[in-house]
Amino acid sequence: MRWSELRSALPEARLLGGGDALEIARITCDSRQVTPGAVFVAVPGVSVDGHRFIGEALAHGAVAAVVEREETLPPGLPAAVVPDARAALAHLAAAWYGYPARQLRVIGVTGTEGKTTTVELITAVLEAAGLSVGMISTVKARIGGEAIDTGLHTTTPDAPDVQRYLRQMVERGARFAVLEATSHGLAHRRVEGCEFDVAVITNITRDHLDYHGTYEAYREAKALLFRSLSSAVRKQDTPKVAVLNVDDSSYEYLASIPADVQLTYGLDRPADVTVARAEAEGAGWRCEMRTPHGLLPVETPLPGRFNLYNVLAAVAVGLSQGIPAEAIRAGIAGFRGVEGRMEEIDLGQPFRAIIDFAHTPHALTHALNTARQMASGRVIVVYGCAGLRDRGKRPVMGEISGRLADVTVITAEDPRTESLDDIMAQIAEGCRAAGRKEGEGYWRIPDRAEAIAFAVDMAQPGDLVLVTGKGHERSLCFGTVEHPWSDHEALRVALRARLAREGKGPGVG
Repeated sequence: MRWSELRSALPEARLLGGGDALEIARITCDSRQVTPGAVFVAVPGVSVDGHRFIGEALAHGAVAAVVEREETLPPGLPAAVVPDARAALAHLAAAWYGYPARQLRVIGVTGTEGKTTTVELITAVLEAAGLSVGMISTVKARIGGEAIDTGLHTTTPDAPDVQRYLRQMVERGARFAVLEATSHGLAHRRVEGCEFDVAVITNITRDHLDYHGTYEAYREAKALLFRSLSSAVRKQDTPKVAVLNVDDSSYEYLASIPADVQLTYGLDRPADVTVARAEAEGAGWRCEMRTPHGLLPVETPLPGRFNLYNVLAAVAVGLSQGIPAEAIRAGIAGFRGVEGRMEEIDLGQPFRAIIDFAHTPHALTHALNTARQMASGRVIVVYGCAGLRDRGKRPVMGEISGRLADVTVITAEDPRTESLDDIMAQIAEGCRAAGRKEGEGYWRIPDRAEAIAFAVDMAQPGDLVLVTGKGHERSLCFGTVEHPWSDHEALRVALRARLAREGKGPGVG
């Protein structure tokens, strides 16, 4: 693609240096990935400013640059000066891949908790209707039945990767794309150019205040998904739909953002989609949902009241897209859950063992309340709090586990360059505030594998061990190094060791 064609994706750019006929070989914001013929996009980062690496990019063969500050450019270099380099990167990537989102019906899901599960539920509903669907979550991308790992930690992939995935969806015949949009992904413009047709909110609770600073700024980052409906390309016979949680504190704020259609869902306040009747069915639910089209019987194996919200959101999306009731029912009933979200590990032990991703006060509360309903004995929870993240939530989470769990085992969860002892002490402060004593109601065990094994060895028949904070993630960050890690493997190792000591065999699963 020529530079003159590519830069047309940046209507707000001020163009310098000519170079219209240059053939562009790639687009990147990482100077280490520059190859001859590349366009280098200088993105100001949180700790590193891409403008510092323009010289390095040129040395590696870059032929043009996109910058926010003209003074960083060498004389004569073909360039575009833009107000927002992150947004420019996304628009360039969309143009590079032929604007794939314009050939798809795109559904975006944002919120603090429940995003990944809701993305998967929506995908299951659409697929149950016989539609070809691509999906990008913070766990994986799935395109044409192929699962693609999207990274070690949970965030929206970078804009070039998102657009490449969308292009692959189009090439494989997908009609729908369902995307999970994190607050970082939205604030960093990674989903710019995705031309959303449906925006869905799960909830907005305390998270990522280390980055956003305030709840209001965090909420506004989520709101970007809904604001994008007005600027997204209009597709034939496709209204722009906002799906809102009427029970969440974000409702009034998000409801003020224009959309062609607003559909509400909830359990406590009147809503377009709600539960008329619900009863526990095993670990899950059997429900009768009230919708604008009448009553809809729904069964789900997903546990917990919080999952009812995820199901309601998926039902609302299905209705907004004209999906038949039977397909909605089949999709919900057939979805068994997301890896690392209230996922049970059963090797034949006489107590329950659950892995969950809960890493916020709100999510931990829901996970522990659900665990209490699932256990006939004690609830033993193992978790930590991430370093270089919201420090204020640490004692809050300690108080929650001290109050709602019988035993808290405090351990490591990506301490990064912070002192792990300090992080654990801040959580312990909350446990003490809930009336717990160290060595009786809570323990501090820095090694996460040892902490999980300690909880497993403590468990008695009827108890429930809940390991939270990492979920599906496959690394633990100490310092600046990501070390291979799996809560699943650590929990299985601990369970097998206990079963072997008790002469019950190594267990399977």
